[in-house]
Amino acid sequence: MRIALFPGTFDPFTNGHLDIVEKGLGLFDEVVVAVGENASKKTMFDLETRMKWISKCFENEPRVKVTQYSGLTIQFCNEVNATFILRGLRTIGDFEYEKQIAMVNADLDPSVQSVFVLSEQKYTAVSSTVIRDLILHGGNYAPYLPKAVTIDVKPV
Repeated sequence: MRIALFPGTFDPFTNGHLDIVEKGLGLFDEVVVAVGENASKKTMFDLETRMKWISKCFENEPRVKVTQYSGLTIQFCNEVNATFILRGLRTIGDFEYEKQIAMVNADLDPSVQSVFVLSEQKYTAVSSTVIRDLILHGGNYAPYLPKAVTIDVKPV
């Protein structure tokens, strides 16, 4: 079984993230969306809310599992039997950043392969950071989020 781990803080989970998971489903038997706890990142939304949103987005897709994790992504891959790390690329900057992480992960565990998929062009300018800024300043964030997320967006 080909299992891919899609790690991130997903603060919040955007249409771009949704797009990457859907593309991953075309490549893998299962995609594990792993909501990470990163001590260096201050999140706007609590872990439970972020996991609830993602679970709601995929409630009718049994090949998507939603879980939380902390620590090294490569170690968590082993815990969930993922032999692939799924990552989305929007820009050349994303590629450079993701390439560095992929190279370190390959050193740590060569049996786990990083797979990059390109986001749809309409999502290249949208990031969770931009969405959080829209939310904080009363901008219209709804077009950038799945319906399951826009229903109850409330900053922590």
